[in-house]
Amino acid sequence: MKKTYKSDAFAALHKSASDLHGIGLMSDGDRQYFDETCLETIPDYTPERVKFLRKREDLMVWTALPLAASMCQIEDRLKTSIKQGEPSMEHHSIVGLDIAKSVFQVHRTDLSGEVLERRTLRRGALLKYFTSLPPALIGIEACAGAHHWARSFQALGHDVRLIAPIYVKPYVPRQKNDAADAAGICEAVSRPHMRFVPVKSVAQQSALMLHRVREIFIKQRTMQINALRGHLAELGLVSAKGRDGAAALMRMVEEGESGNQLDRLTCSALAPLVRQLRGLQDDITGLDKKILNWHRQSETSKLLETIPGIGVLNATALAASLGDGSAFQSGRQLSAWLGLVPRQNSTGGKTRLGKITKQGDSYLRRLLVMGATSALKSAKRGLPGPYPWAAELLTRKSYRLASVALANKLARIVWAVLTSGQPYRRPNHQTTV
Repeated sequence: MKKTYKSDAFAALHKSASDLHGIGLMSDGDRQYFDETCLETIPDYTPERVKFLRKREDLMVWTALPLAASMCQIEDRLKTSIKQGEPSMEHHSIVGLDIAKSVFQVHRTDLSGEVLERRTLRRGALLKYFTSLPPALIGIEACAGAHHWARSFQALGHDVRLIAPIYVKPYVPRQKNDAADAAGICEAVSRPHMRFVPVKSVAQQSALMLHRVREIFIKQRTMQINALRGHLAELGLVSAKGRDGAAALMRMVEEGESGNQLDRLTCSALAPLVRQLRGLQDDITGLDKKILNWHRQSETSKLLETIPGIGVLNATALAASLGDGSAFQSGRQLSAWLGLVPRQNSTGGKTRLGKITKQGDSYLRRLLVMGATSALKSAKRGLPGPYPWAAELLTRKSYRLASVALANKLARIVWAVLTSGQPYRRPNHQTTV
């Protein structure tokens, strides 16, 4: 009877076990355990798939295991390989899709890596093409429109993986064109240890739109205030920093000639700036209310708000961006993704750490640093705060360095709260506010 395997990873594991048993480094009992674990009556493990595994050096993962490794370690390695997205026999093919506004490039291969198809599709024909395609593993760069197409293809029964462009670049040939990009995506998505971007729901994207539009309005408001200050400074009229100072200048323009400080022409020139400022402030206030309403309806966001230093803005942005946090294996990985860890330049066994990397989502990183800064205000005034270790660090280091260190800690706490589904509980040894 022809041998069959539960999956491709089990086939590679069984091959390594057979080799170890053949040279006398594995007992008969262990060999029997592998036979019972790996073998099953399902579709055959084809020679083409062996070629695929050898081509990508997957077998090295199994043969490099220590001979003294326990069965639990081997099973854990096996589960990790399957979880991280190695193509399975359920996938009939692997597709790399380079997306754009109107023109889409498809690069499709079989499980052994042989090219089956290269074609260019218009936007209207894309869904029709994937509807007729058997279930496949589809790789897409995580760029504009990627989450929409990922949801659409998942509804058709395909397995869709979004990849950050920086991880695709090493697999793209020298020449930059759509066909080369699609081929690089197809190669990258088939790698067993590739990191993927979680597909966002429509609700998550809508919540993030509230934040993005709010950021645009805040930048425009700052531009308008700076313009108003600059024009009035030319006439010798200045005010204090902050919103109160800007409000005083706006009242000055609205009072016009009655204030005996501005002539009619100046008031007519600056009046549109003041009207735009009033409108922008109303729009920002409206968006803040919508964000608060979304926060009250999101259980994840309300969980994150229990963390000291995480407010409504931070909680909603983190909940919409991270989901349940399952895309990260640890809190340290999340903080590294946000660029809150030191940049390494280590070699020859010597560790050299520099400034933080500032990689990843700059908006989330800024919100965390602002939240950490707020949490440290009580320590700066000599009052007990929620993070005594950060207050102690503040006595030895600068305020900004301590706030960034606390932001790193907040990112790790966020991951723990997301993955556990439990509200934040302050350690017993910390001081009560």
